Amino acid sequence: MSTHLTTALDLAARGVPVLPLRAGKVPVGNCPHCADNACGGRPNMKTPGPCGCARPCHAWAAATTDPATVSGPGWAAAWRQAGAVAYHPGGAGVTVVDLDNEAAIAWARRALPATRTVSTTRGEHWIYQGVMQSANAVRPGVDIKSTMSYARWLGPGTGTTTALPDTVRALTAQKPTLPRPVAVAAPAGGGTCPHRTPAYLERGIAMAEQRITAATTAVHATVYRAFLAVLSTHGRCGCLTDAHVGRLFAAAQTKGESVRHCTTAWANATARLGM
Repeated sequence: MSTHLTTALDLAARGVPVLPLRAGKVPVGNCPHCADNACGGRPNMKTPGPCGCARPCHAWAAATTDPATVSGPGWAAAWRQAGAVAYHPGGAGVTVVDLDNEAAIAWARRALPATRTVSTTRGEHWIYQGVMQSANAVRPGVDIKSTMSYARWLGPGTGTTTALPDTVRALTAQKPTLPRPVAVAAPAGGGTCPHRTPAYLERGIAMAEQRITAATTAVHATVYRAFLAVLSTHGRCGCLTDAHVGRLFAAAQTKGESVRHCTTAWANATARLGM
């Protein structure tokens, strides 16, 4: 039994959902649908896309505490190529404040209450009890990893885990700045919308927003499919505006999606439709 598998089984027995990572801290794709990002997930398969698997097979959504899954034949190949063990912080009831450099660590020591810390290659992980939405780059050199995210297991660390402070929660509470969306092509002949009324587009946007905000699982896949549905109906007629796309991005961000990930999902949807 490999060292990584032994570590994973030990963590799973303690209620920590685990998954294998290959070189580069990238989750292993456990089926042909997800190999080389073929399922449409985010770059490097860091989160699952709308694949055809019977259940999520990579990234945080695949993390499990079931020892039969961890050590079973379905993950055998994954552990053979694994370079590390990762875990789903939100599934373990914790939040990781990932500090990537000395400046970020200095800020945390000034601004945050002491808690359990784990040394990383470039900085430290500060582990707090409690969950919240994950977000990247909430401050220079600071990422939040909790729900819908994973963190590399680097050992138990030192110190006592304390309650997640409001200071950390507030880091993701700022209203995000939406990027200019990917342009959509209007048809030849002036770009006149062939749909019945402007209300038709409004209903479509509202339904997509509702679909995203109502998602409790598979949020990434839901966002992608909602973008795909809107684009398939309205993406070629020229009726979509920056305001419409901004509403979709904002709905996705309330579910924990970052601006970068929204842009990636939008680009994937346009590529899927050949735009």
